[in-house]
Amino acid sequence: MRGFGFCSPLRGLMVLAVFIAALSVLAADGARRGAIAQNGPKSVAPIAGRLIDAVVNISTSQHAKGPRGVPLPKVPKGSPFEEFFDDFFNQPGADEGIERRVSSLGSGFVVDGKEGLVVTNNHVIADADEIYVNFANGSKLKVEKIVGKDTQTDLALLKVNPKTPLKDVKFGSSETLQVGDWVMAIGNPFGLGGSVTVGIISAKERDINSGPYDDYLQTDAAINKGNSGGPLFNMDGEVIGVNTAIISPTGGSIGIGFAVPSDTALNVIEQLKLYGVTRRGWLGVRIQTVADEIAEDLGVPPNKGALIAAVEPDSPAAVAGLQARDVIVSFDGKDVSTMRGLPRIVAQTRIGKTVPVEIWRQGKAMSLSVKVGQLAEETGDAGILPSGDEPSAEDGETGPILGMTLSELTDDLRSKYSVDAHVDGVIVTEVAPESVAAGKNIKPGDVIVEAGQEQVRTPREVAESVERVQASGRQALLLRIEGKRGEVRFEALPIKSR
Repeated sequence: MRGFGFCSPLRGLMVLAVFIAALSVLAADGARRGAIAQNGPKSVAPIAGRLIDAVVNISTSQHAKGPRGVPLPKVPKGSPFEEFFDDFFNQPGADEGIERRVSSLGSGFVVDGKEGLVVTNNHVIADADEIYVNFANGSKLKVEKIVGKDTQTDLALLKVNPKTPLKDVKFGSSETLQVGDWVMAIGNPFGLGGSVTVGIISAKERDINSGPYDDYLQTDAAINKGNSGGPLFNMDGEVIGVNTAIISPTGGSIGIGFAVPSDTALNVIEQLKLYGVTRRGWLGVRIQTVADEIAEDLGVPPNKGALIAAVEPDSPAAVAGLQARDVIVSFDGKDVSTMRGLPRIVAQTRIGKTVPVEIWRQGKAMSLSVKVGQLAEETGDAGILPSGDEPSAEDGETGPILGMTLSELTDDLRSKYSVDAHVDGVIVTEVAPESVAAGKNIKPGDVIVEAGQEQVRTPREVAESVERVQASGRQALLLRIEGKRGEVRFEALPIKSR
């Protein structure tokens, strides 16, 4: 055929080389596709088949008072129908609530088939009068006892009395999970029991502002209403998460779901089984993030660790010798990479255990030992709470210093701003709008306890701290502030060097 002949040996060799190269590309692409098919879950049927009997639907009911079933029709004032509707609907007692039965559905899974122990979310069974566990084979058992529940992690442990041992599942380690690992969710979305969805771990250590111990796994496996309390499995059939929340503007899955990591859940469940409540470790400090400007002043690595703003008297931290301005970078051998990581680590530490604590103090690394105490349940936070003008040199009340009008802490000012008697420092009486102080959310009634890492009692001492920072060429003045409600925090106010 014309156009497809070899006109010369050289041209033939060139065409042959191109042909071989094309085959190589196709082979490489085929190998890549084969690798993807091999590494991905070709089918989860064998895994789902042996797990689905251990995943249950949780149905609850409760009695609640609410409005009557037929609402009062809205008609224009003065309408000819107004009197007609009043005769039927606007009767004495019509607005009074009537008792009605409210039902809801969720998911759960059996963790001890012999004892009949079932894990679910606390919000699934909250305020329920009756709770039933429904199994994949159509049978159901009434929950005889709520063994325990933990509002901080939204977990609950239920007990049923099976006649024969139930199929159960085991926890795996969420610590070894990697972003991109395949996972499978089984649950009861929209009342459709035994639904299986597959996806990957999209992210770890997510903070969704639901509580002090947020450390969620994020997955794109479809999770919908009714999946709450159900298990998230790895490809070995181990529970590596408890599905808890979704982000969705529509109410359905958009590929952003969150699960309590199994390492967290297992610790909570074991304590609920033993004590009926969760016993958490307690340190007794108030902490905050190590911002860049604060790190420069303290001589510590920025955005790493947890900065201690205050130490509670007689707490484990106080006994161990921890101080305000210390930065905790490791606790019990675990890195404290962010401020919010510390409460979770402390809470999961065994009560009474003496652990090493690595800190930065005045720019130097130090090691201390602390004996972990027990957190009072009502606290719920591991005893760890997040917490350019020319200066005037006059004592008493001053002109603006970095946008703040300052005064010595008199009895009248203590009374006016409700400052506790134990607080000693310089009080802020006014903050200029658009000033650097206003930008740091400093407000009248705040008390400056320290300036430039030194205790202050007069506005003059604050002004001198500003002058020292200006002369040194540093970019910010570090203030330790106690607020009206007793919260203590550090703020670094930027200033201009001379």
